[in-house]
Amino acid sequence: MPLAEFTAELSAMRAAAEAAFASAADADAVEAARIEFLGAKAGKLREAQKGLGAVAKDDKPAAGKHFNDAKQAIEAALAAAQERLNAGGAKQRTGPAFDATVPGTPLVLGHLHPITQTIEELKDIMGRLGFVVADGPEIEDEWHNFEALNIPPSHPARDPLENFYLSTAKAANPAGKTSATNEPTLLLRSQTSTVQIRVMEKTPPPVRIIALGRVYRPDTADATHYPMFHQIEGLLVDRHVTMADLKTVLRLFASSYLGSDVHIRFRPSFFPFTEPSVEVDMSWNDGWLEMGGAGMVDPHVLQAVGYDPDEVSGFAFGLGVERLCMRRHAIDDIREFYKNDVRFLQQF
Repeated sequence: MPLAEFTAELSAMRAAAEAAFASAADADAVEAARIEFLGAKAGKLREAQKGLGAVAKDDKPAAGKHFNDAKQAIEAALAAAQERLNAGGAKQRTGPAFDATVPGTPLVLGHLHPITQTIEELKDIMGRLGFVVADGPEIEDEWHNFEALNIPPSHPARDPLENFYLSTAKAANPAGKTSATNEPTLLLRSQTSTVQIRVMEKTPPPVRIIALGRVYRPDTADATHYPMFHQIEGLLVDRHVTMADLKTVLRLFASSYLGSDVHIRFRPSFFPFTEPSVEVDMSWNDGWLEMGGAGMVDPHVLQAVGYDPDEVSGFAFGLGVERLCMRRHAIDDIREFYKNDVRFLQQF
């Protein structure tokens, strides 16, 4: 191909490309012109580059220079078109100047659930009385939930209608511990007293612990009952522990959390794992509300974990965290805690 013919074709293509980019009214038109002239596979500049091979050998340097000049001019036309469109868009978006001194939209920060707040405060109160926090699993076996707590197989507390049994979950009993079957059905723990057993199995006396966590019972939900709730469990085992120690700790606990005007009372009761046993009530709304149970640790429970009841004694108590929170904040329905109503939760 003669050099003159090659350069003429390049000049015509260059002029057509510059005109196409100059007249492009929007980004789609610019992109179409780019593909037409600068496309990697079928662009006109790509086709023109193939024509270099048909130019005479002596004319190739000059032809290459003309080709590079055309390529640079087309790419410059593309850049100018893109800049023109961007400037036009910016002009259309122009509005009031940004004022960095104007206060921004405040973020709404969440906070702890009232039950969590109560748990943390109870930990602090009992920590000042010398108790340390212990924890245990929410899925328990029959040994820790019943047998070690002096609740025999015939006891009504073990009835399937009174517990959430996990019928498909099986687990081997702890070494040396046996029950009606070698693989007892697991269940959701019905009380935090299970943590007492787990701690005493591994810890020689003296023991002074509290355990806080969820427990599960198939109760019908009403103003003061819920199938899932929280307990605070306390245990003190040492030499010469008496009922007077239990009463003193509970009175100090109640006055620290609820205030000096709270009144609590102890009513004789029965629990398989304490002897003697008491119900602990507190005054509320001109009446009395059951707060939980307490008593001296039954000697059979001490023996079950390897303690000598002739050498040590202890007390235990289990109180409802929700009921304490309700008394503190004058809430009359436990179900309010679990409705997830932000208007209610924002009050705490």
